[in-house]
Amino acid sequence: MIMKPFSSSSRSRERFLEAILQSAIEYAIISMDLDGLVTTWNEGARRILGWDEAEIIGKPAAVIFTQEDLQAGILQREMTAALAEGHGNDERWHVRKDGSLFWASGQMMALTSDDGEVEGFVKILRDRTEQRENEERQRVLMHELSHRMKNTLAVVQAITSQSFRNASSLEEAEQSISARINAYSKAHDILLQQNWLGATMGTIVEATAINLGLETSGRFKASGPDVELSPQAALCFSLVLHELVTNANKYGALSEDTGTVEIEWSVRDKAGAPSLNFTWQEVGGPAVETPTKKGFGTRLVSSSLSAFGEVSLDYAPTGLILRLDAPLQKLQYKNCSDAEE
Repeated sequence: MIMKPFSSSSRSRERFLEAILQSAIEYAIISMDLDGLVTTWNEGARRILGWDEAEIIGKPAAVIFTQEDLQAGILQREMTAALAEGHGNDERWHVRKDGSLFWASGQMMALTSDDGEVEGFVKILRDRTEQRENEERQRVLMHELSHRMKNTLAVVQAITSQSFRNASSLEEAEQSISARINAYSKAHDILLQQNWLGATMGTIVEATAINLGLETSGRFKASGPDVELSPQAALCFSLVLHELVTNANKYGALSEDTGTVEIEWSVRDKAGAPSLNFTWQEVGGPAVETPTKKGFGTRLVSSSLSAFGEVSLDYAPTGLILRLDAPLQKLQYKNCSDAEE
């Protein structure tokens, strides 16, 4: 025996279909007459679009379309497709009662009478905003990952090339490459801990000291306010500071017991905008002479920090002095150029 879900009366069938219509709360199901005026509006439509049934019945269904789509004739195009092909597919932005937009996918279909005459249309929508935003985030992340990989490979290539070019032996080149890439890797670790949103100047300076075993040394002094750096600026400063400390250990103030390195930074107003003043100063080391040719460190400073502002290197006899005067906005938002050969 086959059980019927409802009696044979048309009223029972209507109640059954109405129950299905109203229970489909994840879908906005809207019917309209041939003039495009709303004739039915289910609970899903109320939840997704915001209008109550009483305030939307008899109103143009066009209110859920953007002005751009209405001017382009999208509603009429969907109706035409529904008549000609049985349905008109929909994948676009729509408008809620409060004016906000949401991304929806669905279809427009023709409603016909028992004798085949078209009486109106039914439009079924599902809110896909979250899915679209997730896909967009994924696309942006993949693009950003590709960009970072290219930048990283370019920096590694420059580090390797310059290290070999300036080394007197393969062993020295290997040690230089390893140390520089390790410094670059440490900077990446810091940024990953901050969800790649950036890092403070103090964090980068502290990481440099720790990486080279100078965190408890009174010969490495640093002071300055909390200044946020963009990921690109943080990576640049990490490489530059590593190079400066390495050179100070080999040839500068840290190569002698009496020498010290002092790092200071401050923010001041310049032409109505905040500007960072950064200074690296070596004191108490051997007498300094201006180099006859530019090494990797000098090239790195020129190609990295100069992208943000004015850089000066003073080879004073008493010790190397590096100064950077840069608009804070550039350090926080502008991409750093890759290390150049």
